[in-house]
Amino acid sequence: MKTYSFLRTVLYVFLLAAGFLMGVSWQNRSASDDQEDIQPVSGEVTSTPVPTTTGERESTPAAPLLDNEQHTIDLFQHAAPAVVFINTSVYEKDYWSTNVYELPQGSGSGFIWDNQGHIVTNYHVIESAINGGKATVTLADQSVWEAEIIGYAAERDLAVLKIKASPSQLTAINVGASLDLKVGQSVYAIGNPFGLDQTLTTGVISALGREIRAKDGTPIRDVIQSDAAINPGNSGGPLLNSSGQLIGVNTAIYSPSGASAGIGFSIPVDEVRSVIPDLIQYGKIRRPSLGIVPYTSTSYKINGVLILQVAQNSAAEKAGLHGTDRDRFGRIQWGDIIVQIDDDEITNLIEMRSVLEKHNAGDQVKVTVIRNANSGSQKEVTVDLVLDDVN
Repeated sequence: MKTYSFLRTVLYVFLLAAGFLMGVSWQNRSASDDQEDIQPVSGEVTSTPVPTTTGERESTPAAPLLDNEQHTIDLFQHAAPAVVFINTSVYEKDYWSTNVYELPQGSGSGFIWDNQGHIVTNYHVIESAINGGKATVTLADQSVWEAEIIGYAAERDLAVLKIKASPSQLTAINVGASLDLKVGQSVYAIGNPFGLDQTLTTGVISALGREIRAKDGTPIRDVIQSDAAINPGNSGGPLLNSSGQLIGVNTAIYSPSGASAGIGFSIPVDEVRSVIPDLIQYGKIRRPSLGIVPYTSTSYKINGVLILQVAQNSAAEKAGLHGTDRDRFGRIQWGDIIVQIDDDEITNLIEMRSVLEKHNAGDQVKVTVIRNANSGSQKEVTVDLVLDDVN
């Protein structure tokens, strides 16, 4: 019985071995037949590349830049060193101690005006640093300089800072003109919104002669409208033409969300060139003046400009204009109220400033005033405009 079981086991092993050998022989023969079926064309030997398992591919040489691309790159590289980052902060004393903290307020862009260290930007960029605050300027080489605010004009949304960097570190902007700009010409807006590096956006002039309002409500006329993206951090940066020349200062965007929505406004460079020298030399714009101190409060609703004070030896005093005073009983004696200059009606101080800026020092203007506020009687006087320190 044991002998029978042993023989049966040996038979099973033999059959399994025979089947395995027959299978291997058949597989080898099939592979040989497949190789014989693959014949090269015309006797040529061909090979099929085997893809790598690492995902690597051969690099393709970069296509050459188009002429307009290279032009934009060259323009940016030439102008970018003139663009700076401006950061402002204020000092605040801790309520519970004597510690003083420096609190960040805002930031924006600006550009180098000359190699004396003058930096031009928007008034609203540095506004928070005017009364006891601090402003710093970061140049393209990432050096940081504390800046002095030497002049500003809120009514033009322009300001000038000064840093003590050496002339070798200062690349002044190339100043152009804005008189002959055309709708449709290319423009380039450069800014430094985060202090890390300059940014570039491009577009075209979409309109000219626009009017926007400064923070104090004064109209800024002949503003450039473009579709170059001007985000809040780009305020104060330059708008350039295709020659890399300054044609405007980026100042505002029109967008309900605050982000760029394709409509940006820039103060024309011709306006900038007329304002900056005064800001550098005098700290403010010296405009033709009547020689009065106007009433600026909103406590009383006045249709016109009330004269609070007439400057001594001023054009207004020589013309016989009256300021506000009190009688011997302490009662207010209202001064003259300016209601018209030449043919322009005057209802507020902003309108009066705008009218006066059409003139030059030495011009004669006819000023119509209400002499007695209670009676409403009017009087017309002739005033020789002069440049002085009152408005």
